[in-house]
Amino acid sequence: MRYTRRLTLLPAFVFIVVCAYGQDIHYNYDRSANFAAYKTYQWVDIPGGAAPDQFIDRDIRRAVDEQLAQKGLTRVENGADLYVGYQAVIREEKGINLSGWGERFGWGGWGGSWATGSVQGQTSTIPVGTLLVNVYDPARKQLIWRGDASKTIDLNKDPDKNYKNLQKAMAKLFKNYPPQPNK
Repeated sequence: MRYTRRLTLLPAFVFIVVCAYGQDIHYNYDRSANFAAYKTYQWVDIPGGAAPDQFIDRDIRRAVDEQLAQKGLTRVENGADLYVGYQAVIREEKGINLSGWGERFGWGGWGGSWATGSVQGQTSTIPVGTLLVNVYDPARKQLIWRGDASKTIDLNKDPDKNYKNLQKAMAKLFKNYPPQPNK
């Protein structure tokens, strides 16, 4: 029975791990920064951090702009309280698709049993996009907030669906901005 249960639980466990990795959000911040004092921001380019094309760059900036506007920040072209920049990376990871079956035979109270099973798997390449957003205080010349969001992506998907996924990821990411002061 134990062997059969493992065969049944293994694909379920792999499915849970893959789904849990679907979207991953992290953030960190400078605990000494006074986030209430910041009212404006401007975009800055981070060397080596550009998006693969102009459409993706505009979508990323627009999704971040939407979130920062909801937080009460105003975008300006010069002289801002904050600088905002991003880096976008697409990496490929290996995925595993497992399928299997198992049998169990037993002899009741005699104590004997026999179990067989088979698990077959296929690997695939899964593109994972990571977007890292940095917020700097130019007066202090310091990074004050950083967040990143990672998600499996389908570059062949409808661009409107990709943008909606980007908006959802940025909403989750900026849920943690500005950070709430510790009490």
